[in-house]
Amino acid sequence: QGICTFKSSSVGATCTGHVDIPSGDEEALKQGVASVGPISIAIDAHHESFHDYKVGVYDEPECGNGISDLTHAVLVVGYGTEEGKDYWLVKNSWGESFGVNGYIKMSRNKNNQCGIATMASYPLV
Repeated sequence: QGICTFKSSSVGATCTGHVDIPSGDEEALKQGVASVGPISIAIDAHHESFHDYKVGVYDEPECGNGISDLTHAVLVVGYGTEEGKDYWLVKNSWGESFGVNGYIKMSRNKNNQCGIATMASYPLV
């Protein structure tokens, strides 16, 4: 067995709990991103179109938004509008070869498309 190198003096923060964004509430998610910062979410990412994403605002009408549709955990880091299309800026965990340097712009204000706000939370530190 190895030797534990944990040093309590090096702890940068302590998690005291978490906040769940109300399920399906994209406006609450937007407020959270604006006031807290990045928010952990789960999405429906099983469509080939998600895996093949390269540029633009991702819009997949076949995406589900129920709890059972959620297949992948990602991080919402921002939001904006591009060519009249509202989007969430999402950081994926598949490396920089995915999307645009590891990020995808996912449709925002489209009935919680892909479950973007179905299961979202952030830690209290």
